[in-house]
Amino acid sequence: MAFLPSKDRKYLLERELAFEEVAAGAVNGLVFPDFRLPAGHFDCEASSVLIILPGGYPDLPPDMFFLNPWVRLAATKQYARCADQAHQFNNINWQRWSRHNNEWRRGKDGIWTMLKRVEHALQEAK
Repeated sequence: MAFLPSKDRKYLLERELAFEEVAAGAVNGLVFPDFRLPAGHFDCEASSVLIILPGGYPDLPPDMFFLNPWVRLAATKQYARCADQAHQFNNINWQRWSRHNNEWRRGKDGIWTMLKRVEHALQEAK
């Protein structure tokens, strides 16, 4: 099922980013398999990233993101702050990264904005 707006699809295809659109009931999720994590920061090198797209996207922002497999900080062997809760999506227990978005610019932002937020959160994770 294809639900991604054409601007987002074009962006991802031009950058050759692997993604999968997954509809689980009434919830639409975008999965980025084998997403590279910041080198040496976590206990693994890659994880799949899930971004749930709310009804009304892209006018309404995605809120959080999710990882599978779950990751821990390499230095402490602990979960990052606000990244220790489970979220069930498509029969998978995802690691919820609670990072809320209050700066979404309706009509300007898209999946590229959310991916930058994911990359920043992973880089800054403590």
